[in-house]
Amino acid sequence: MGQLTIRGISADLPVLDQGLEPVDSLGDSVTGFEYGAASVRALDAGNVRLADGRIRAVRAERGAMTAVALRSVEFTGCELGMLRWSGGKISRTRFDACKLLGARFENVTMDHVVFTGCKLDYATLDQVRAVGPVIFDHCSLREAEFTGCVLAGALFDGCDLALAGFGPGRYLHCDLRGNDLSAVTGAHYLKRVIIDRAQLLQLAEALAAELDVSFGEDLPA
Repeated sequence: MGQLTIRGISADLPVLDQGLEPVDSLGDSVTGFEYGAASVRALDAGNVRLADGRIRAVRAERGAMTAVALRSVEFTGCELGMLRWSGGKISRTRFDACKLLGARFENVTMDHVVFTGCKLDYATLDQVRAVGPVIFDHCSLREAEFTGCVLAGALFDGCDLALAGFGPGRYLHCDLRGNDLSAVTGAHYLKRVIIDRAQLLQLAEALAAELDVSFGEDLPA
C-alpha cells in the first residue's frame, strides 16, 4: 500500500488497479472507475459511493458533492470552481495538483486524505472532522478559513497560509512546522499545536496584528 509520510505522520494513498472502467458521470455508485479529461458545467454527485477510482483533468465551473462516500480515489489536475462538498466521508483519497479555489467543505469526515500541490485559496473548511491523518503538502491556502474543525493530528507542510483564518476548533498536535505563520489570523485558537521554536516570533507577529497593537517607538515624541 502506498503512503505519504512527513515528519512521522503517514497517510495511506489510493492503490488503483490497471484497466479502470471509463464512466461518463459520477451520478451513480461505482467501483474501479476512471472519469476524466472532460470540461463540464457542473460536477454533481449525491448519496453515492465512489471507490477505487481516478478523476483526472476534469474542469467544472461548479460542483456539488452531497453525502458522498469516497474511498481510495485519486483526483489529479482537476479544476473544480466553487466546489461545495457537504456531508459524507472521504477516506484514503489524494487530491494532486488540483485547483479548488473558493471550495467549501462542510460537515465532512476525512480519514487518510492528502492534498499535494493544490490551490485552495479562499476555501472554507467548516465542521470538518479528521478521524485519521490529513496532510496538506505544499498547498496554497491563502485566505482559507477553518471554522469548527477537528484537525487533531493533521499536518501542514510548506503551505502558503497568508491571511488563512483559524476559528474555534480542536487542533491538538496539529503539525504546523515548515510554514510561515506570521500572517495567519485566529492565532489564539491554535492551542496545543506543534511548531518549531523559530515560529514563536511568527505567531507573535500574527497575534500583534490581530490585536492591532501599537509600538511605543513608533509613536510621535
